[in-house]
Amino acid sequence: MSKKLGYFITFEGGEGTGKSTQLKLLADYLSSKHIRNIQTKEPGGTPVGLELRKLLVCGDKNKFDPIAEALLYYADRRVHLVNKIWPALENGEWVLSDRFADSTMAYQYYGYEKRVDKSVLEQLYNLTVGHFKPDLTILLDIDPQIGLARSLQKASGMTVKETRFESRELNFHNHMRAGYLEMAAAAPERFVVLNADKSIEELHQDVVNAINERFKLS
Repeated sequence: MSKKLGYFITFEGGEGTGKSTQLKLLADYLSSKHIRNIQTKEPGGTPVGLELRKLLVCGDKNKFDPIAEALLYYADRRVHLVNKIWPALENGEWVLSDRFADSTMAYQYYGYEKRVDKSVLEQLYNLTVGHFKPDLTILLDIDPQIGLARSLQKASGMTVKETRFESRELNFHNHMRAGYLEMAAAAPERFVVLNADKSIEELHQDVVNAINERFKLS
């Protein structure tokens, strides 16, 4: 990628933390400040990604092993970067993404109790993403039991059930949460951790405060 002009902000967290809702509210806030922005997600931020999303988040929880999952996520990520994220940044737009590479580390490494060698995921990152990383990662943190209950309630009203990971045992989600917090503690210059066990309005204000502080918008 050539010189980056926009900012890349990612939302991370377990199931039911409200990432998509908070991303949309942030997009509206940035637009009110006359900041051009796009909203996207992983997997599924491109037409190819939508096809991969169907494979990854629907169906039998055991149809892929952790390595196969990681490879599919990184295939989606590369297409996402080349076709959407990097062009938007070069055009001066802010890119808001619901999940990025931290999700792969949290789910496929920590969630599966380190059955995939961490160096494998790091090599995939270097090959696919290179030195590029988010300017800010907002980690929405919540007790997995609360988050899973929220996510399953939301899924009950949907025609397509994207509950492949929700169907995993609670231990998986507890390990994943611990992994996210470990990554955030190791990179405080990039991460902001917010308590997601709040009302939508309260959490949105926390997100706005984090954005204003980091990018000096107010």
